[in-house]
Amino acid sequence: MTNTFLTKLHKKKQLQIVEPNQNLNQAYLEKSDDYLDTAKLCLNNDKLEQSISMSYYSMYYSLQALFFKTGIKCENHSAAIIILDLIYNLDNSKIRYAKKERIDKQYYVDYSIAKEDSEELLEIAEEFNTKTFDFISKMTNKDIEKYRKKLRKEIK
Repeated sequence: MTNTFLTKLHKKKQLQIVEPNQNLNQAYLEKSDDYLDTAKLCLNNDKLEQSISMSYYSMYYSLQALFFKTGIKCENHSAAIIILDLIYNLDNSKIRYAKKERIDKQYYVDYSIAKEDSEELLEIAEEFNTKTFDFISKMTNKDIEKYRKKLRKEIK
């Protein structure tokens, strides 16, 4: 079964199956941790909008780490979130929520941001990243091939 959105991105080379890359996997894990630390610093200094943005990007970079572990290069945030569910069968509701929060708070001025909003998103990011890092650490070569095969079927 093919996904037309993913197929279009594949044709534009915004979604590709590449060789798994442990170096990029590790770099994105570190980037995810750095962004989470920055989200905490922003929160502690009442930079709430920035904290929300950093929390989302921390989640997004942990997702990129998963992809490079598997050998998937995806340059589209919406597609990355779809792939999390479609290919890996992992719940994508938390990162979907975080993306919406980031967009709402970053691009629109008619939102007020409570400290609790930033704290909640930071907790969500920590939980999401922990689960994603754990998933990555348990992945076998057989799993990697299975996920690559599933994506190939979706982008035909």
